[in-house]
Amino acid sequence: MIRAEAITLGTRLRDVSLHLPPSSLTAVVGPNGAGKSTLLLVLAGLLKAEGSIAWMGEDLNHITFPERGRRLAWVGQDLNADFAFPVRDVVAQGRHAFGDDGEFVDAAMRAMDIAHLADRSVTRLSGGERRRTFLARALATDAKIQLWDEPTANLDVRHSLDVLQLAMKLRDEGRAVLISLHDLRAALCFDQVLVLDQGRLAASGKPEAVLNPELIQKVFGVRARMGQEMILELP
Repeated sequence: MIRAEAITLGTRLRDVSLHLPPSSLTAVVGPNGAGKSTLLLVLAGLLKAEGSIAWMGEDLNHITFPERGRRLAWVGQDLNADFAFPVRDVVAQGRHAFGDDGEFVDAAMRAMDIAHLADRSVTRLSGGERRRTFLARALATDAKIQLWDEPTANLDVRHSLDVLQLAMKLRDEGRAVLISLHDLRAALCFDQVLVLDQGRLAASGKPEAVLNPELIQKVFGVRARMGQEMILELP
């Protein structure tokens, strides 16, 4: 779905290459300032960098903006709402490239457990409710590529699990889903993990191979004990 080669943006990203195939669920992890959000912005075409990016085998630079909106859905960390739109109208923005389709909008709101908030102004939502609203907007696009930047931030345990289960469902439907996370334990459930450190790709591959005690100590500065579950400790 996405292939990126030698992505470089000053010191924020340095020679990062990756491949997100169809039916894949990929986690991007790394310390604060490692370049996770920058990478997602570049892959989404929202930030220009050196290197090459292809969506579905086509150079991103040759894809029109309307077509980009049909192929990819983006959820960033900035969830500010400039206008007091009802929740349903915000979710319906995800259908802008297709024309409003109530079936997709309603299904997305149900999936994110916000159907009961449909008529409430987005400016009157809690942080978690607002995040679920913007995730619903991404779902409403029905896009084959989904890029979510820290989608579980501000969510309680139940809704965090809902988000991860939804990402797995989208993967099983053939989509490529890329999510930035801080929770290394959650990353163990993904198909592949990309570890960023100071703008560089420190490691990538299957989580059980990549997230080993040596790498975790080097990149995150904490000790990891691996057993039935990962236990993280200060050195």
